[in-house]
Amino acid sequence: MSSKYVLILLVLAGFLLGKSMMAENSTTTKATSCVIVLHGLGRTSSSMNKIADALSGNSYKVWNETYPSREKPISDLAKLAIEPALEFCKSQGINEINFVTHSLGGILIRYYLQDHNIDNLNRIVMLSPPNKGSEIVDQLKALKIFQFITGPVGQQLGTDQNSVPNQLNPIEGEIGIIIGNSSSDPWFSWLIPGEDDGKVSVTSSKLNEMKDFLIVDHGHTFIMNKDDVIKQILSFLEFGEFKHKKEGS
Repeated sequence: MSSKYVLILLVLAGFLLGKSMMAENSTTTKATSCVIVLHGLGRTSSSMNKIADALSGNSYKVWNETYPSREKPISDLAKLAIEPALEFCKSQGINEINFVTHSLGGILIRYYLQDHNIDNLNRIVMLSPPNKGSEIVDQLKALKIFQFITGPVGQQLGTDQNSVPNQLNPIEGEIGIIIGNSSSDPWFSWLIPGEDDGKVSVTSSKLNEMKDFLIVDHGHTFIMNKDDVIKQILSFLEFGEFKHKKEGS
């Protein structure tokens, strides 16, 4: 065999070995990376099962547990939902902490980080977060039926300057936000100015400190079950960015 072909074979072998090592390192990194999954108001951990399964299938350690979202104010829920999750991650020998949240879950991590530090906090993906509150709360919070359905939290998520979301300071961690612009609750959309997902306006989901932002053609209630959304979550957790469509594609 000529030296030319030997050289080509060595280059190919090196390339394949390099790819194998990269894949192995990626799996190892994920295996020491924990993702804390937080559901939204009035939901349970089962609403986030599809995301949790996808994360586990990609070698992440995952915490996905129900917290009593309708029973306590945000100040109590933040600790109840997050501190046991952090203990779980610590028990797994984790080097890196990530969050994937839906709706209220995003407010809980923002609230928690106001006066708590999370060692090795990495990335946070928020789905449909009412980061500047929701106009629905403004309109309905005085109704007894609304108070019964949403509990103490329902009174805290308005758009006024004194609402909990609007009192929170910027937080650390790389933040990616995904919001829908297709209403899954059209009976609420007329209460919300501009584009919305049926519960939260596109504008009010944003944070100044976010690293990436993505609008998808889905509604608030089931955004977490959409395959394209789950792929985007995995992309942000691994690379720190969403996969945006190029213009004209």
